[in-house]
Amino acid sequence: MLGGGFFLAGRASGEVKRRLGETGLARELARRVVIATYEAEMNICIHAISGDVCVSVEGKGATVVATDRGPGIADVEQALVPGFSTASEKARELGFGAGMGLTNMQRCADSFKIESEVGCGTTVQMEFRPRPTDSEEKPG
Repeated sequence: MLGGGFFLAGRASGEVKRRLGETGLARELARRVVIATYEAEMNICIHAISGDVCVSVEGKGATVVATDRGPGIADVEQALVPGFSTASEKARELGFGAGMGLTNMQRCADSFKIESEVGCGTTVQMEFRPRPTDSEEKPG
């Protein structure tokens, strides 16, 4: 993915949604994976030069790893505060950068880990497991 590639926004998560429909994951679990993937994808578009989002499915769960080459996050704790954003004016004009990306990823995932180095980039690792509230119905 390219930073600033807003015209590509949603393509990666759309492909993830399509492929998860073929895996047999429960619908609600797949929905959470797609939401978190979209948020990771948008963070790369908004903040980084480039990045990758990798999704793997094992059994009834999934793992998402998003790695970017960007400015890094100076204060991860502050970045996790809902509504906090360092998005550019351009991103905001396009309707992005509300400061909910990391919060939404953390909410959707069952395990959430973020590592960031200023001047190098950020890696977010998320694990998704079935929850009692997840429908066993397959995504459609």
